[in-house]
Amino acid sequence: MAITHRLPFEQPIYDLEAKLQELENQWRHEVPPNEVREEIRNMRVELNRLKREIFEGLDAWDVVKVARHPERPQTDDYLELVFDEFVELHGDKAFGDDRAILTGFAKLEDKKVMFIGQQKGRTLKERTECFAGCPHPEGYRKALAKMQMAAKFKLPIVCFIDTPGAYPGVGAEERGQAYNIAFNLREMSRIATPIVCVVIGEGGSGGALGIGIGDHIAMLQHTYYSVISPEGCAGILWKHQKYAHLAAKALKFTSKDLLRLGVIDEIVPEPPGAAHRDHRAMAATLKSTLIRGFKSLGSLKGEELLTHRYNKFRKMGVFEEHLAVQGAKQA
Repeated sequence: MAITHRLPFEQPIYDLEAKLQELENQWRHEVPPNEVREEIRNMRVELNRLKREIFEGLDAWDVVKVARHPERPQTDDYLELVFDEFVELHGDKAFGDDRAILTGFAKLEDKKVMFIGQQKGRTLKERTECFAGCPHPEGYRKALAKMQMAAKFKLPIVCFIDTPGAYPGVGAEERGQAYNIAFNLREMSRIATPIVCVVIGEGGSGGALGIGIGDHIAMLQHTYYSVISPEGCAGILWKHQKYAHLAAKALKFTSKDLLRLGVIDEIVPEPPGAAHRDHRAMAATLKSTLIRGFKSLGSLKGEELLTHRYNKFRKMGVFEEHLAVQGAKQA
């Protein structure tokens, strides 16, 4: 697929791809000599090496840029590429239908699941309808109602997280934004059916946590999951968002950081050059991750599943002092 939005650090990749394309076009209508075929092979090897080198060396702020890439696959893309069927369920039976959260029955190979996913939209019209992926209280009420339905029919739940944060408008606050997110956190911890959550883009603050309490938490390789956006953190600590790159580094919110800290269970590797360069390859990897995640939870039932989920979140942030440090203090 043709990429129209290019990140600055990707330029060496695009330069090499252009040279490779030019060389291949020269020999499109005839068989190239051996030395040309060898040169093309070497350029392809170099291209793969360059992609790995650049994307494995991204700093935290660059990861944010990749997670926000406008051509990165979104929830509706994965619904088409990962799941065999999807029947959407609308509304919260109280106020309206929040398009920032998609819910419905889906089929993952031979397994029926309840799907919950945050959607940003691509066109101006879609982004306006979805509030750029920032859910309102009715979105969280809709999500929870569908999860409770899934528990009733003993269906596992899949949650895709991709939001800069919950919508901060006056109307959302008047309708109980903070309350509904907090209510979801409590109620999701009590839902007696397996829940697999995956951060597919941005995982911003309570907006992400509102559908993020699960038994298996995964992040795509080039995503972030944070208590606050780097711009918001920079505004508080340095009084200007131009320091967002410093905030990104300090927040420790990349997939590598969070796996090391025990906040997530798995990093889902992205194709060479990240997910926005190959939607289908990313979808295939994600599908395997979901299937494997549910298989790992298959032995947990009822109270055992809830206890596992409870303990998973209670142990986050717990640490022990090293004995050598304690001994030094006593001395």
